[in-house]
Amino acid sequence: MTSLRDIKRRIANVSSTGQIIKAMDMVASTKLQRVRAQLEGVRPIYFELKRIVEGLAGEEEAAAHVFYRERDVKNSLYIIFTSDHGLSGSYNANILAAALEHMEQGKNEKIIAVGYKGYEYLKKKGKNIIRSVIDVADAHVYYGSESLAKLLVELYLSGEVEEVFIAYTHFETVLSYVPYVERILPVSAGVINKTAENGRKYEPDLHTYIDHLIPLYLHMNVFRAFSESHTSEQASRMVNMDAADKNAREIIEELTRMYNRKRQAGITQELNEIVGSANFFE
Repeated sequence: MTSLRDIKRRIANVSSTGQIIKAMDMVASTKLQRVRAQLEGVRPIYFELKRIVEGLAGEEEAAAHVFYRERDVKNSLYIIFTSDHGLSGSYNANILAAALEHMEQGKNEKIIAVGYKGYEYLKKKGKNIIRSVIDVADAHVYYGSESLAKLLVELYLSGEVEEVFIAYTHFETVLSYVPYVERILPVSAGVINKTAENGRKYEPDLHTYIDHLIPLYLHMNVFRAFSESHTSEQASRMVNMDAADKNAREIIEELTRMYNRKRQAGITQELNEIVGSANFFE
């Protein structure tokens, strides 16, 4: 039977864990505010670039450009965003499941794993990871995204891959984040507005304009996906820590009630023994 000392020890252990959970909750909440502000800053830039890039599909000359031209696909590149740390609920599991489901199409996949959790999981699955990006400081995300965008352009233009996908978690609200897998190269004709803006001229020519526009668009796309995923991660971790804190408080309450019942039972038993002893000597 559990002793009073054991119950007190368990209460102390749970209380100590609860303090750690509260600290992690505060850290996640603070990070969430910062990365959410970053996300709200990059979204308008990304969506405007996306509108321009997709609008170019209405130009006949653009359809022949390498960034727009469809090619026979032998190798696909996937950039998969996960977290470096755990304790974020189903965040990592959801995006990894979505990415793996999308890959099952009989093509050769090459993977850039952003985040240790994704790298660890995909490595165990025996996937072809050509680059891993782990523990990127918040201050280096912008320039890290630029380097990543340059790498995928190099792989695409060199012919090592014929299409590029990005797998990330889209942040909607603190309680809602949805995994997405989107093709970013070649620019998909299926989602493009093919109505070009009449009368627009490009200097020195359209192909040169695209050569400079697409790398910038990809940079903002990767940066935005990183921000979306990081914001979703912190929101998921905060919600997970809130739930853990609630569970810890419920456990402490139950253990406290158990402790009080056993203590009261012990006092009652001692009183009965005293009364019984007094009656015995009368």
